[in-house]
Amino acid sequence: MKLYKVIGLMSGTSLDGLDIVFCKFWFDKGWQFEVLDATTVSYDTDLRNRLEVADRLSARNLKMLDNELGSYFGKQVKLFIKDKYQPDFIASHGHTIFHEPEKGYTLQIGNGANIAAESGVKTICDFRSVDVAMGGHGAPLVPIGDKLLFSEYSACLNLGGFSNISFEEGDKRIAYDICPVNIILNRLTKQFWSKEYDEDGKIGTQGIINFKVLEALNNLSYYQESGPKSLGKEWLEEHFIPILSEIKDPLEMMGTLYEHIAIQLAHQLKNHNGERVLITGGGAKNKYLIKLLRLKSGKGLVVPEQTLIDYKEALVFAYLGVLRMENEPNCLKSVTGAKKDSIGGTVYL
Repeated sequence: MKLYKVIGLMSGTSLDGLDIVFCKFWFDKGWQFEVLDATTVSYDTDLRNRLEVADRLSARNLKMLDNELGSYFGKQVKLFIKDKYQPDFIASHGHTIFHEPEKGYTLQIGNGANIAAESGVKTICDFRSVDVAMGGHGAPLVPIGDKLLFSEYSACLNLGGFSNISFEEGDKRIAYDICPVNIILNRLTKQFWSKEYDEDGKIGTQGIINFKVLEALNNLSYYQESGPKSLGKEWLEEHFIPILSEIKDPLEMMGTLYEHIAIQLAHQLKNHNGERVLITGGGAKNKYLIKLLRLKSGKGLVVPEQTLIDYKEALVFAYLGVLRMENEPNCLKSVTGAKKDSIGGTVYL
């Protein structure tokens, strides 16, 4: 029985920080896993602000940030490992700056060469590019982990910067992004209340709904499209923010946003036959959002223990690294719309 000990790294669009998970994987009538340790390193204000505007940097400055972020990731892994752990490799998602697969490109920074050089550990990164080159969205990538690690659930719903869902349909894994969640909730909370996020959805509970704007948001063409499909910051800025910005009152903006998110999530869950839905990502800790979703969907929503809520994505990227080392597909065409399944990931020794 082959055993892998892996560090998984995830930096999400909501800019919460760098998730680091140390886990082991083995195959015994199917892939098994155990999370051994995990932490989140919060970004300081300067780094968070730089990542937030990285899409507007010059090519030279963006490449410098790419290398700098990779070195930062490597240093944080080195601090995390100390003398306690000896991972076989690091698998890093990186931090998404651009994602427009319909135009043939996606970019995640946090250079793997710098991670490997700084940490002294073999590093696998850039899991999306091969799929995009074959006509896919390069996203979402987590569904292969949902399929092989969390098959006891009828669906897996992730409430991160953007929400996405994954489930079996016939003999295929189906997955797609649903709508923005933390990327916009956190932005408004920071802008109007000077807080990093809306703890337990307390601000949301005071919200007022603007039904005209709500209808306009729900009528966005993305929601009428069938998958495979994925969302990025570009879509948010071009299509979503202009509509939401028609509202001037912050509580009205938040109330409308919560209602919109809950409607879109519940719509997708009601279209799905399964009853046990695993919910992870930062939004799973938003009590008000989960309450709204339970009311609107009528599904059995399973909110797991906190480690899995916080680190499932980092765990799955560690697992994508395992599949890369096993030379097994880690990106599914049924999910991304690519020509065929692929094995993504660049290896730095």
